[in-house]
This record gives sequence, structure tokens and C-alpha cells, in this order.
Amino acid sequence: MSQTDSVSVFAEGTFEEQVQELVNYLVRNQPDEERAASIRPFQEALASTEGQKPLSEDVERRRKIFLMILTSITGLGHGQEKEIEGFFNLIYAHLFSLFSPSSQEAKQHLDTLLKVISSAPSEQTTIKYRILSNLFNALPRNSSLRLSVYNTILQIAVADDSINALHLSRSDVEKWTNEWDISPEDKSAFLEGIVDAYAKSNQLTQSYDYSLIYLRSLPSPSEAARDTSIKVIASALRIPSIFDFDALFKIDAVVANKDHELFSLLQVFLNNGLSEFKSWEASHAGVLEKYDLGRAQLERKIRLLTLASLGFKNIGTNLPYAKIAEAIQVDASEVEKWVIDIIRTGLLSGKLSQTTQTLYVTRSTARSFEREQWQALEQRLSSWKAGLSSVLEVVASAKRQGGHTSQTVAAAAV
Repeated sequence: MSQTDSVSVFAEGTFEEQVQELVNYLVRNQPDEERAASIRPFQEALASTEGQKPLSEDVERRRKIFLMILTSITGLGHGQEKEIEGFFNLIYAHLFSLFSPSSQEAKQHLDTLLKVISSAPSEQTTIKYRILSNLFNALPRNSSLRLSVYNTILQIAVADDSINALHLSRSDVEKWTNEWDISPEDKSAFLEGIVDAYAKSNQLTQSYDYSLIYLRSLPSPSEAARDTSIKVIASALRIPSIFDFDALFKIDAVVANKDHELFSLLQVFLNNGLSEFKSWEASHAGVLEKYDLGRAQLERKIRLLTLASLGFKNIGTNLPYAKIAEAIQVDASEVEKWVIDIIRTGLLSGKLSQTTQTLYVTRSTARSFEREQWQALEQRLSSWKAGLSSVLEVVASAKRQGGHTSQTVAAAAV
């Protein structure tokens, strides 16, 4: 399902003709006698008595008739998906032509529609997404009503375990929350809803990614920011695929918890190795269990981070197995297993040589990028520049030698 910029929904025919079309859709599956009885109130409401304003000039009458239709909608109706989509598109057209999208009445009537749509059977999930997407796009980009619509979409996605169908991206979410005319509290609540939606779908990495945006949206210092930052730190440590801890130290709410027991553990994972982790654990009995942190998983993560740091310092060189084994505190016979593991995570790239018992490092990720890492990068660039200059000199020398040979051959021919 895709969301784009606001689009207009055009409806053909007069108001009376469109109302008749909507009513006929609502009663299409009723027996003949019931159908006639259901249609009659609308026919009477549409009829203009002597001295009464024409419907085209009487907004209040049109609103009253539209609300009669709205209260008659109890589901998606009985029709093909295109018919359902057309019906709701026409409903949206009347809703936003009769009530300003910024009005309280529009919000009230929209909420009624959203409840009806979301309560439709799960077998109709595809068409629910489509008509809600149409509604989202029919609203102005800055409308606060877009928040209500997308919250309903999230609710359906979680219930149907189909959140991937939304193709949600952080750039879209950040764009929307900046555009929508909503309060900071509503913005935070929306972001928290996305965090929870991915967590309920067991997509923990995506949930963590959005939790960083959610945390940044909270006022700091505040109790909510403090509690959330601790949860975010614990998630970063717990989730096997999270290795970037430097990003957390750039969030004020996290740094504000520098006296918390988990903050010191976070520092170990940013800067230190297995020995420091074991020392931290020895002095913080019961903390891992308190935050549901598995020791084996943390030891794996700290070893991989240590190996990545070692690799970053040795890019373009051969690392002996013995040096790797010493750094991550494993037997030399286990080194290849750990190297394969870190290559799979994407933290490091290189080539193993069983013959020389070395790892040639071609790329590695730094745990943080501070002055030391910039200096290392500068040295590598300088070496690369010097090497490139040597290559260019060799090429130039070869060209000069080739030109001299050509001249000699030409002179001999003459």
C-alpha cells in the first residue's frame, strides 16, 4: 500500500444523483419491500417543497442527508472491490466538501467511518488498505486527520500480521510528522504506536529503529524520556543485529541517564572488550536478569565489536589468527568461525588464509568515529594517494619509453 501527496476525489453527477447512487449501494442486498422502505426517507429528504431553497444552495440540508447516509453504513457493503472503493471515495468527497477537514465535525464523522472500516472482516483486509489509502491521500498533507487514518491502518496491520504490506519508511514517517498539524504529544504517541506495531509483529530491529525517533520526540528531561531511554538501551544490547551504539550517545535523553547501571554497560560496548564486560557483570549482580539480557548473546556481541575495532586498525594488512584469538579471548582454532560470523553481520570484510593463518582485512566498521578514527582514515588516504602517485609515475615513464622506442624505429626505417 502506498501513500502519496494529497489527491482530489472527483464525483460526477448532481448531489441528488450521487445520493441515489450511494443509497442504492447500501440497500442492494435487501429484499424488495425492505429496500423500498429504506430508500423512502432519502427520497423525502431530497424532495424540495414550495418555497424551500434548492438543494444546491442549501448546505444544511445536504449535510443532514449525508449524515443519514453515514449512519446507515455498517460495513463495507456487498460488492466487488472496485464498487466498494468507488462507494467510499464518493463518501469522502461529500464529507470533505460539506465539512472542512480542520473542523471538529469532520473529525467526528471520520472517526465513525474509521470504526466501520476497521471492524470489517479480516478477509477484506486488502480492500480496507485500499480505501484507507485513498482516504489518507484525499486529505490535505498538513491535516491532523491523517494521523487518525494512519493509526487505523496500523491497527489493521497488527491485527492481520501484515505490517510489511505498508512499506513504511522512516523518511516517510519523519516527513508526515513534520507536515501534520498535530501536537508534540500526538506526534510522540504516533511514533510509539509504530514502535509497538513492529514489536507485536516480532520485527525487533525495525521497532528499535523507530524507538530512536520516538525517543528524540520526547521532551528531555522527563519521566517518559528517562523510562524510554532505558528501554532503548536494553533493546540495543538485547537485539542480536544491533551493533551501532555510538548513535545512542548522540541522544540527549540517553546521555541524561549517565548514572544508570545500563549506561555504564553501554559504554563498555562502545569502547571496551570482553574483560571489561566481565568486570562490569561482576560488579552489577542481577542486572542482566533484570533487563532480560542474555549473557551468551552479550559475549558474542562484545567479541564481534572487538574484532571489528581490531580490523579497523588493520585495514589493508594481514591479521594473524593468534592476534585475533588474543583480542576476542578464544582458542586459535575458533578464529575462522568468529571471522565468518562477523562477515555475515556486515561489520567486516576480508579474506581468510588457512595456509598463512591470517585474515586480510579489506573493510571494517569503527564502533565510534571520533578524532582517532579520523586520523586513521587520514593516514590511509595519504598512503593511497602516495601509492596512486607511484602508479601514475610508472605509467608516465612507460609512455615516455614507448615514445622514444617509436622514434627510434621510425628513424631506422628511414
